[in-house]
Amino acid sequence: MNDSARNAGLPLGRHVDYPRHYDAGLLFPIARSLGRHEIGVDDAALPFVGVDRWHAYELSWLDARGKPAMATATVQVPADSPFLIESKSLKLYLNSFNATAFDDAEAVRLRIATDLSAAAGAPVQVAFGLPPATPEHEGESIDGLDVAIEHYGPPRAALLAADAGRIVEEVLCSGLLKSNCPVTGQPDWATVVIGYTGPQLDRAALLRYLVSFRDHAEFHEQCVERIFTDLLARAAPTALSVEARYTRRGGLDINPWRATPGHPRPIETRDTRQ
Repeated sequence: MNDSARNAGLPLGRHVDYPRHYDAGLLFPIARSLGRHEIGVDDAALPFVGVDRWHAYELSWLDARGKPAMATATVQVPADSPFLIESKSLKLYLNSFNATAFDDAEAVRLRIATDLSAAAGAPVQVAFGLPPATPEHEGESIDGLDVAIEHYGPPRAALLAADAGRIVEEVLCSGLLKSNCPVTGQPDWATVVIGYTGPQLDRAALLRYLVSFRDHAEFHEQCVERIFTDLLARAAPTALSVEARYTRRGGLDINPWRATPGHPRPIETRDTRQ
């Protein structure tokens, strides 16, 4: 898919007036099938389960008497929904609540859940509050490896390697994942956590592969699905989980998670840098 096809109609990257009143029309859904077609994933036979967990840090509205109320929220969009929700449109949508009065907080939560479910094409869960921030990453970091790296994009699956003669169960993590917004070119930063059972991954090769996203332009959710499918194809694990915890932008961060069916869901947490 070329850039013009990918970016057509997107509010991201152009001037958009600050919303003065609640407007569900600000939400911009993007068909997941577009990104999945590029990596050979069929929407009708997904090789993974998962969820996109959003953390909203800047949520406000007016109560019935006009007094501002503040909250944080956790939003969970299922990976099998037909559409993902573009991040700037989500920010603008949430900002449209700022000058709008609601009877109570539950009315706000229900309104957001209803609108996001309609945009995603599947039930979206919304709850006030955020999971705790933890100072330590799950798994063993590979960032300290002494490796030479020369390739920064596009992502190169051929860099991955695994030892079929050594079957392990382990969790590895890296805080060096960086990709770019496919519209503005702005950098997106994340910690990626990979848990798997199967042939042991070559850690230096894995780090080189993750760094090969550095100049790549793709949405967060699509990057995680690309990592998942590349690892599944190249290493043939019997169980695989990939979660990326992206840093905050515009009062939002996103944490896409994809895993082989039956894999336990990771504990909900936030990185301290989020």
